[in-house]
Amino acid sequence: MLLNLSSSSCSVINLPNSKSRTHFSKSPSSSSSFLSHSFNSSDLSFKNRHQIFWEKSRIPCRRSCDFRPWAFAGFDIGSAPSVLEATAVLTAIIVVHESGHFLAACLQGIHVSKFAIGFGPILAKFNKNNVEYSIRAFPLGGFVGFPDNDPESDIPADDENLLKNRPILDRVIVISAGVVANIIFAYLIILIQVSSVGLPVQEPFPGVLVPEVLTLSAASRDGLLPGDVILAVNANELPKLASKAVSELVEAIKRSPNRTVLLKVERGKQYLEIGVTPDKSFDGTGRIGVQLSPNVKISKVVAKNFLEAFSYSKREFLGLSFKVLDSLKQTFLNFSQSASKVSGPVAIIAVGAEVARSNIDGLYQFAAVLNINLAVINLLPLPALDGGSLALILIEAARGGRKLPLELEQQIMSSGIMLVVLLGLFLIIKDTLNLEFIKDLL
Repeated sequence: MLLNLSSSSCSVINLPNSKSRTHFSKSPSSSSSFLSHSFNSSDLSFKNRHQIFWEKSRIPCRRSCDFRPWAFAGFDIGSAPSVLEATAVLTAIIVVHESGHFLAACLQGIHVSKFAIGFGPILAKFNKNNVEYSIRAFPLGGFVGFPDNDPESDIPADDENLLKNRPILDRVIVISAGVVANIIFAYLIILIQVSSVGLPVQEPFPGVLVPEVLTLSAASRDGLLPGDVILAVNANELPKLASKAVSELVEAIKRSPNRTVLLKVERGKQYLEIGVTPDKSFDGTGRIGVQLSPNVKISKVVAKNFLEAFSYSKREFLGLSFKVLDSLKQTFLNFSQSASKVSGPVAIIAVGAEVARSNIDGLYQFAAVLNINLAVINLLPLPALDGGSLALILIEAARGGRKLPLELEQQIMSSGIMLVVLLGLFLIIKDTLNLEFIKDLL
C-alpha cells in the first residue's frame, strides 16, 4: 500500500443553502500493498485551523503548511491514546484493502492461502478453512497470498480455481477489489461524519483577524491588540476573499519598513484608525510582529436527512479526491523537491496522533484521505502495486491471452517488492530518528 498523503486535507466546497460557506488511496500469486507517505502542501486542514500568516517571519504561510514538525512532536507519553487511535485507523485501512482482494477471490471460488497484515517474520497467526491469517513484523502494508506457484501446495497446477487459471476478467476483479474497497470505505467514513458530527464549514467575514500580537513588537508598540480585525490598509479596503485579504495585508506591511501604515481596525463595536510603523527586517522588508488569520467563523453542518447526507458526502468525497489527485500530480511534476519529503508509516501515525488529539472531525478526514490516497496510488502501473499486476494482465490481453513467461513476470514483481520493502524500512528508520523523544535520547 503506497500512500501519498497531503500534509493537510479538506476539500473546499460550497454547501447548499449556506451563504458563502465553505468547508474545509502484484503478482499473480499475491496481492500486496505497501505503505509510504509524502508530506506535500495542499489545501486541507485536518485540524480545521485558520490559515495563519506570521508577519514575524516575513513569509506568509501557504494555505498548505508542512505538518511534519507537529507530527513528530506528537509522539510523547501523554499522547498514547491518540497514537493508538491513529494506529487503529491505519490498520483498519490496510485490513479493508486486503479484505477487498480476499472477498473478491473467495466469492468467485478462487483458492486463497494467506491473509497477512505487515511483511516479514510472523508475529502471530492462526489457520481457518485452509487460509493462514497472520500479523507480521514490518508494518509496511499487507498482502493476500494465492497458492498458484506454491511448491508446498497440494492443489493441482491445472485446477480451474487457481487465480492464474481464471479468465482475465476474474483476475482483474480480484486485483482491483482492494482499490474499490478503499474507495467505498472512504465514502462511508465521510457519510458517517456528515450524519453524526457534521462537516466543518467556514463563514467568511470582512477583514483579517489578529489572533496574537508579540510583545515588544511594532504592532504592540503602536496599539494593535489581539482580537482586532483589520478592515483596510492605507485607506484601501481589503478584499472579501479571505486568503487574498491576508496576502494583501502582509505585502503592504513588507513594502513599508520604517514607514507608517494606516490600518482601519474593528475592535468590538468600535472602528479605529491605527498607524503602525513596521520594523525593518534583515532582508529589508517590514514586519510588525503579529499573527494574522482570515476572519471566519467555523461551525458544523449536520445532514438533516438521507438526501442531504448523500449530497454532502458526494461533494466532500469528490473534493477530497480532487485534492489527492492534484497532490499526486504536483508530486510527479516536482519530484526532485518532493522526494526528500517522503515519509513512512511512522510519520503517518505521527500525523494521525496529532489529528486525533485535535478533534474528531480531523480524524474522519484523515481516514478518508488515507483511503483515497491508497486507492489512487495503488492504481499506478508500478511493480509490487495493484496497478503493476493489472498492467501485466492487460499486456496478456493485448497478446491475445498469451501470458508473459512466468520467470520474467516473477522477476518484475519480486524486484518491485524488494525495492518497496527496502524503501519502507529506510523510511521507518528515518522517521523514527526524527521523533522528538528519540532525538532527546540521542
